[in-house]
Amino acid sequence: MIPFRLIRHRRQAYGDSLEEQQRIVAGILAGREPNRLILTEHEPVYTLGRSAAPGEVIDTRPGGAPVAVFETDRGGRVTYHGPGQLVAYVLMDLHPNPRDVRGHVWRLEESAIRTLAGFGIDAGRDAAGPGIWVNGAKIGALGVRIRRGVTSHGLAINRDPTLDHFAGIVPCGFRNLRVTSLAALGIGVDRETFEAAYLEAFQAVFQARIEAEETPS
Repeated sequence: MIPFRLIRHRRQAYGDSLEEQQRIVAGILAGREPNRLILTEHEPVYTLGRSAAPGEVIDTRPGGAPVAVFETDRGGRVTYHGPGQLVAYVLMDLHPNPRDVRGHVWRLEESAIRTLAGFGIDAGRDAAGPGIWVNGAKIGALGVRIRRGVTSHGLAINRDPTLDHFAGIVPCGFRNLRVTSLAALGIGVDRETFEAAYLEAFQAVFQARIEAEETPS
């Protein structure tokens, strides 16, 4: 089993999250820090991955509510984060398989698919690209960075976010992409219950052992 420490944030500004991940990754690379799983929510934000193209942020005030824009160092294009999502960041050393990008992405997707299955949702992969899909609609997105064999970033699953906020972007590079959530599918589940289900799936898929939970400073 692979040991992890768990960090939970009730809600976190995206810039603070990025700084936290960069600090932990540097510590893992230096041999000072253990693997971490971070569970959080973000204030409304559009994040631009390294493959984001001009014009993929259409409106930063969809429905009149302001949404911040933040350039980040993960792979992928433009996505939305906000309250009502489960955001899971996996910071781990992939050694002895430091180039196992495909396997890491598969495990992220599988952890979401198994979590959703526990609530009766038949989610899966799609040839259109990475992510988690339900009947042609996207319910989860992912983007990762791997630096010298150490991963950062991760995935977001739509539990009950404001779906109108996705109208302000070209999500993941797909025009006219339908986005859904557990709530939109008629499934109401509170954050604590959903996090607990994700933790169970994560430990099974990643062969992980949560050995401690850290309290954020």
